[in-house]
Amino acid sequence: MLKNSTILITGGTGSFGNTFVPLTLAQYNPKKIIIFSRDEMKQWDMAKKFDGDKRVRFFIGDVRDKDRLYRALDGVDYVVHAAATKIVPTAEYNPFECIKTNVNGAMNLIDACIDKGVKGVVALSTDKASSPINLYGATKLTSDKLFVAGNAYSGEHGTKFSVVRYGNVMGSRGSVIPFFLSIRDKGVLPITDERMTRFMISLEQGVELVWHAFEDMVGGEIYVKKIPSMKVTDLARLVAPECKQEVVGIRPGEKLHEQMIGAEDAYYTFEYPEHFKILPTINGWGSSPERIKDGKKVPEGFVYASDNNAEWMTDADLQAWIDANREKIGSI
Repeated sequence: MLKNSTILITGGTGSFGNTFVPLTLAQYNPKKIIIFSRDEMKQWDMAKKFDGDKRVRFFIGDVRDKDRLYRALDGVDYVVHAAATKIVPTAEYNPFECIKTNVNGAMNLIDACIDKGVKGVVALSTDKASSPINLYGATKLTSDKLFVAGNAYSGEHGTKFSVVRYGNVMGSRGSVIPFFLSIRDKGVLPITDERMTRFMISLEQGVELVWHAFEDMVGGEIYVKKIPSMKVTDLARLVAPECKQEVVGIRPGEKLHEQMIGAEDAYYTFEYPEHFKILPTINGWGSSPERIKDGKKVPEGFVYASDNNAEWMTDADLQAWIDANREKIGSI
């Protein structure tokens, strides 16, 4: 599907984009990948990695600016929407700005993609969109709903919209592993709560989920990757075994455990070997055989959270990942 196509990724200079672009170039050999973002320095730095590759283009712009999106989407076949205001405390203290990017930006992109005849859009979501307790999660839940409903707005235009949802991305900028590594020389690691658990996913797994969504989607599905959990205290012990752990309390808007599927979603959720799929509640799409395919409906009241997960990451698995990725942790 992506072979010989033109792909645009919003927020493309972030952690996801820096992994998605080289992997997609190697796997599908698209005609062009356009990195759409507002930070010129990040684009300058990223462009050095692809110097001489005419398939990679850069486009300065902001999803808040619909006119700029219209221009960027000329001739684009597929879009990955990774642009977001996503740091939880930042969103809590700058709510208007968070809404402008995460909600208004989503509406702008949906309108522009439909009008420009884009074939398919996959939007990146977050565990925090499931039963949200912070503004970031609330805006991403709103964004998810907008992209799902975008399939009805698209109508005869034929643009398909779907969403992928996953938890803590190991090694990405601002995430817990590079944070702990950056302060280990102080001898103390701050732990918000000793009971806290998190889902663990690699950037490569996130990219593969997006690829799968493009291949599988009919429109309106939310794809949730099956991934292991880990206690934050165990993660800290492995990253910096010499450090003391100090409990500092949960930050504003932070959850004790991550959740990706809530009990209210269970009625429309289906299970597959490597992922779950939450189907839309609107327009009868939740019972659509072409969307369900070979999925098995989850039990009533099913919840997929990091504390009740059937799969847990072992010390050996995390250590092997750290050893293999030490040089690039926190750099993308």
